[in-house]
Amino acid sequence: MNARRQTGFTLLELLVALSIFALLAAMAYGGLNTVLKTRKATDTQAERLARLQQTFFWLERDIVQAIDRPIRDEYGDPQPALRGVTLGDLRLELTRNGWRNPVGRVRSHLQRVAWGLKDERLMRYYWNVLDRAQDSKPLSTEMLDGVQRLELRFMDAAGKWGEVWPAVSRRGGPGDPLPRAVEVTLESEREGRITRLFEVPQ
Repeated sequence: MNARRQTGFTLLELLVALSIFALLAAMAYGGLNTVLKTRKATDTQAERLARLQQTFFWLERDIVQAIDRPIRDEYGDPQPALRGVTLGDLRLELTRNGWRNPVGRVRSHLQRVAWGLKDERLMRYYWNVLDRAQDSKPLSTEMLDGVQRLELRFMDAAGKWGEVWPAVSRRGGPGDPLPRAVEVTLESEREGRITRLFEVPQ
């Protein structure tokens, strides 16, 4: 009687099988890692785009609701309804209409807001009062980071552009209280230069 032949994998065959399995696992992990990195980059870009859109939404809402209501600052000095400068943290300051009051507080529906650039962060400020006292401090919100430059231009009634507001009239006195339009340019390392034009209702 012949002895039963015992069959099985040799050591060499096991090593070959393990090598193939390791190779396939490494390829699968590399593909998965690439997919995860791509998804993370896509999510980051989508979040950045959403913040950028929200920033311009708030900018537009403030500018198009600008109203001719001058104020007094914390030193008692009169300030124009809309003020645009090229230097300092605050580049744009204005009085706007339509301040929502969902809980029915006793306050004005007008609001003083400002936009500025601080440490490459685009900031939005607002005050709880229009005519400020010395202890009136603005509340701030970071709208967008990585902003290297913030430029503004203002169109007067004659259609001429300037980098500061209020503009000086031809007679040398103060011009219109509000510009006809405001051009806002943001420059960042990620998006480059982005320019938006907002019309100011008269």
